[in-house]
Amino acid sequence: MKVAIYSRTMDYGHQKDILQLFDELAQKNIEPVIYYPFFESIQSFFNPSSPPLFFHSPDDLDQSIDFLISLGGDGTLLDTVTFLKNKNIPALGINFGRLGFLAGIGRDELHTAVQALANTTYVIDKRSLIHLDSSVPLFHGAPYGLNEFAIHKTDISPMIKIHTYLNGEFLNTYWADGLIVATPTGSTGYSLSCSGPVVFPESASFVITPVSPHNLNVRPIVVPDNNVISFEVEGRTDHFICALDSRKEIVDKKIQIAVRKENFTISLVRLNENNFLQTLRQKLSWGLDTRN
Repeated sequence: MKVAIYSRTMDYGHQKDILQLFDELAQKNIEPVIYYPFFESIQSFFNPSSPPLFFHSPDDLDQSIDFLISLGGDGTLLDTVTFLKNKNIPALGINFGRLGFLAGIGRDELHTAVQALANTTYVIDKRSLIHLDSSVPLFHGAPYGLNEFAIHKTDISPMIKIHTYLNGEFLNTYWADGLIVATPTGSTGYSLSCSGPVVFPESASFVITPVSPHNLNVRPIVVPDNNVISFEVEGRTDHFICALDSRKEIVDKKIQIAVRKENFTISLVRLNENNFLQTLRQKLSWGLDTRN
């Protein structure tokens, strides 16, 4: 078995956990394939007995890779989407960050996680993606995201008008700082912080949530994900921000853009005892009365 190991950076407080992970993999005869920039950050204390295998780009990951392990927070796991593309390689997120909605496996569960991979005692969750179509190429060949697509005004510019259409039929003009179209997975991210609803991962929907709307009667709306959602942007400046998860580009307001459901999914590994309801209760403290 081969597993790819990805992380953005290395916090020196995590040395012990990283070494434990590689020890656990070795004990189960699981061969790691390490993201090279990550290896450079750990080679001062990580001395493998044999030269490790590396990957540098998405093209280096082929069907010989059984899993990809993401070490970090939810943002790190979102990065892996651009590496996995449509290769159907399941991703397992180990939370070295803070909240950890997606990277839901704690550092104290490293042994359990590796055991689950070796013994196939895990659950695969299929998560839908959002795809961006645009009149000019954007996002360097990876125009899709796991959490959300967002339109936003640039820095301190005035609010923008976002004319929004569902399958070509006019929905609304949002006078706002921006607009979010979130997947069910992304409903617990940026959209939630802007008062969007939480929806279940299997709900087959998009959540359209305005960012700081000028009109107080404008509220988030949930639509089926078989809709194509298109936009026309007006503003006093010539540019606005397009964002997919943690990636962003400054684009001209004349560019035509639309989003739809991506034609492939991403597979996330979870341990049997974890599920979406448990995650909500743990991460959002639902059902916890702090007065007691």
